Amino acid sequence: MHPHLVIKHSTRARRLALRLDPAERVVRLTVPRGISLKKAQDFVYDHMDWIDEKIAALPPAMPYEHGRTIPLLGQDRLLEIIEPVRGSRTKIELLPDSLHVQTLLENPSARIERFIKNLALENLTALSHEKAALIDKKIKAVTVRDTKSRWGSCAHDGALSYSWRLIFAPRLAMDYVVAHEIAHLVHLNHSRAFWDVCRDLSEDYVEGEYWMRNHGHELMRYGVSDPGEIIQRAL
Repeated sequence: MHPHLVIKHSTRARRLALRLDPAERVVRLTVPRGISLKKAQDFVYDHMDWIDEKIAALPPAMPYEHGRTIPLLGQDRLLEIIEPVRGSRTKIELLPDSLHVQTLLENPSARIERFIKNLALENLTALSHEKAALIDKKIKAVTVRDTKSRWGSCAHDGALSYSWRLIFAPRLAMDYVVAHEIAHLVHLNHSRAFWDVCRDLSEDYVEGEYWMRNHGHELMRYGVSDPGEIIQRAL
């Protein structure tokens, strides 16, 4: 039907629906049980312009290639991939202005992404502890994964989960997301009291929330992903 369309049959869905998946750069069509192929095709054709517009509006993909510039922890860094002077072990270092990769691998993308995910876990964990201490709360665990629909979550037991892609966001945007989830340690809702705590914990609530709401989808453009991978740090 469309080169960027992925069809998903669902026994729980009650209507046909289209959803943009920025990470995979496709539009997903949900087809409920009992809907004919003809009806699904007609639905897609009626929304073909919408699909084309959404795909065209996606920012260009940014694979991990030598010479590219990627943002990490609020700082643009040049990706330098070179052969090691000695040995064959892949070594990756985060420098002030670059991400330095020494490797003999033909395609080190997976290794680079693994390094970035662990960097995200380390920094999100530290920031979460910092903000939780401000309200005298404890965190059970911090997990990072490649979520599609939310940037963070907080469970009743104090376990936090974040999208590792926050590592590519500006500092104030990452700070806002962490403040949002830490505020849920006090209020597991979105009441006025919750937003008051969120604002107090945010370095710049207005700027951080604005960037995530208007530019968050841009974080999906970087590198490769393994949706099934979970990295967790027990606390």
